[in-house]
Amino acid sequence: MTHEELVGQLSYSEKKVLKALEAPRRASPEELLEKGGFDKLVEVMNAASWLQAKGLVAVHESITKAYTLKRKEAASRPLAERTVVQLLVDDFGGSASLAALKASGKVGNEDIQIALGWIKRKGWGKISKSGNDTVITVTEVGRLELGSKGEDERLIERLAQGEVREGDADKDVLESLRQRKDFLNERHVVSRVIELTDKGMEVASLPFELKEEVAQLTPELIQSGGWRDVELRKYDVKAFAPTALGGRKHPMTILIEKVRDAFLTMGFTEIRGQYVESAFWNMDALFTAQDHPAREMQDTFYLDNPSRVDLSEDKEFVDIVRQVHENGWRTGSLGWRYDWSLEEAQRALLRTHTTVDTVRHIYKDPGLPFKVFSIGRIFRNEAMDSTHLPEFTQIEGIVCEEGADFDMLCGLLKEFYRRMGSEEIRIRPGYFPYTEPSLEVDILWKGQWMELGGAGVFRPEVTEPLGVKEPVLAWGLGLERLGMLLWGLDDIRDIYVSDVDWLKKSKQL
Repeated sequence: MTHEELVGQLSYSEKKVLKALEAPRRASPEELLEKGGFDKLVEVMNAASWLQAKGLVAVHESITKAYTLKRKEAASRPLAERTVVQLLVDDFGGSASLAALKASGKVGNEDIQIALGWIKRKGWGKISKSGNDTVITVTEVGRLELGSKGEDERLIERLAQGEVREGDADKDVLESLRQRKDFLNERHVVSRVIELTDKGMEVASLPFELKEEVAQLTPELIQSGGWRDVELRKYDVKAFAPTALGGRKHPMTILIEKVRDAFLTMGFTEIRGQYVESAFWNMDALFTAQDHPAREMQDTFYLDNPSRVDLSEDKEFVDIVRQVHENGWRTGSLGWRYDWSLEEAQRALLRTHTTVDTVRHIYKDPGLPFKVFSIGRIFRNEAMDSTHLPEFTQIEGIVCEEGADFDMLCGLLKEFYRRMGSEEIRIRPGYFPYTEPSLEVDILWKGQWMELGGAGVFRPEVTEPLGVKEPVLAWGLGLERLGMLLWGLDDIRDIYVSDVDWLKKSKQL
């Protein structure tokens, strides 16, 4: 096809884009919108898409991240670590225990918890133990930093004024703010440049008239005879046309079905639970101490309505769990040795794992043997990044039968991942309050090991109050991270972005 014949098949919008690009050769869609006299940006992009398919232009895209503060008031109050260090210097001469800081009433418990890590990380203080107390001592660096604002604080002031893009701020400083929970909003900004190819330059230089054309004959044009007075656009029956794809299931739905099929064919029974739970069933029944960091608001979503869950129906079991925490009950354990609080146990929350469902299952039917699994949403108050979400799906399971042991648990996990299509997994020692021994499962992703979840054998402090003497093998695995591996994704958030093109092209598992 000659260039002249190609021009005859171009639409009015395509011709306008070519002529607008002829002099600069490269321009943004916004520049073409103005120079070409278009009404809407979508007209420019549609024309550019067709020109790209014909080899006349190239569309270059770059994606950058832009950040804003989630709460503007964050810029008007000092960071938690500055508040705590200032208090230590002003009221305690530079050193005090956590108990003394809390007793001062000048800083909240949540701010203290947040400040500890940042004080240590920035070198503003040293954290040590004195008996049962944790002591913070301000360093010389910390004292000097009180006299001026840090780079992160100056960046917060900039963010309070408006959006900051990743290239306009120090990478390490920006990353430090991203690691603070619920601090920054992040969005992807797509920048496009449209450029004439060599072939496009040759076609754009040809003399052709810019006038509107009719691409489709309407009944009105035919009946009125107006078709005789308009320019009819020529058609290329060999031109590119997008593939028509029908509806399909979301990849996550397909993955869930595959996980469900794997466990069902391995002889498991599926169980389900509820999103709203009491701290008792979510943590206390799993021998998680009431002062464990996981119970803090920065890790757990507590509810205002309802704020409490009545435990009176399970009063006898609740009392046994209380004794387990305080003195070990009849498990042979010493327990956590503190005064257990019913009020803390009654707090309502969004479940932080689906292990709560398996413990309830054992409580209702402790008869052996049992092999159950669940696939459900869980909620953790975590900052979003490429491998973390505050709401995600967990694959939970337990096995209890005579002779069950740690080797069986490892074998089950390896077999499950083999059925998922990934045999390159690593099992390493782990720690959880309610299992011993414990392990963590990693999978090779993008050349590095990524944690997929934890597993272990329930401690006697969990199983014996439930009336179970045999070992209970348990695991809780992340589903979205497995999906990242299977779909070749770099960012876990991409799973839930409404990218229709990815949904259409994602491979079937």
